[in-house]
Amino acid sequence: MKNIIIGLLFAMLWASASVATKFGLLSAPPLILGNTRFFIAGIVLLLYGYSFKKDQSYRLPTAGEWKHLALFGFLNTTVYLGLFVYAMKYTAAGIGSLATSTNPLLIVLLSSWLIGRKPAKAEIFSIIIGMTGIAIATYPLLKNSSSSLFGVIILMLSMISVSFASVYYARVRWTLPNILINGWQVALGGLFLLPFTFAFSDFSTLTIDNHFVYSALWLSLAVSVIGLICWFYLLKIDTVKASLWLFLCPLFGFFYAWWLLDEPITLYTVGGTILVVFGLYLGQRQKLKKKASSN
Repeated sequence: MKNIIIGLLFAMLWASASVATKFGLLSAPPLILGNTRFFIAGIVLLLYGYSFKKDQSYRLPTAGEWKHLALFGFLNTTVYLGLFVYAMKYTAAGIGSLATSTNPLLIVLLSSWLIGRKPAKAEIFSIIIGMTGIAIATYPLLKNSSSSLFGVIILMLSMISVSFASVYYARVRWTLPNILINGWQVALGGLFLLPFTFAFSDFSTLTIDNHFVYSALWLSLAVSVIGLICWFYLLKIDTVKASLWLFLCPLFGFFYAWWLLDEPITLYTVGGTILVVFGLYLGQRQKLKKKASSN
């Protein structure tokens, strides 16, 4: 029961990022909102790791670890979340949640390419089905101007970046605790984003009101801190079962977008979401079979 509660909490928090970002963008340029989120999350995670954990593994990174953390932070925070926040300015919140759930499909494709393994037919079909689902769900939103093709392209580029980051993370032999890895990569990613924020953001349009404050706090504390702590816990218990909780993210995401932003739920939305969830299942089915046969 504990694992189920944590899984549900992760899916609910992770799916809320798109809607929370849309609220924040009412008062701040995208990169300013992103940088604020990254620095708050990084500071909280690092303070927690170094202040309350007395284990010897909670130490400063070595020279080699700094390099890994810098590259991981650049891909996972600077590029992925920087582009994601920017894309939300031009894309409906529901589409943001739906696109995020395709990460496991892209990870399968990129892993196969980087290690030279030919992807299975089911994996290829899962990616095609998932991307088709996003196209179907996005179609009516492009027509009514709540999303733009430019925004969708930026969003998918962010998904490619986080998939690269995930593959890179899996190939590194980390010795730092997960809390410190996440804290340092978020903080470093925020530092790398800072020059772009100063260069391309209009600070005169920043309004520090409830929209900005609550959005930044929710994105940093609820999503980047609590959500990722839940995710790392689930991964530690069972990697395959953890990925299944991503199936719920599109459902929660479209519900939040309908409830809080009045985004429409149409037959296109339902059909596209079903295809994405089916694609996720298809991509994970072989892992589930292997898991079941080994037990």
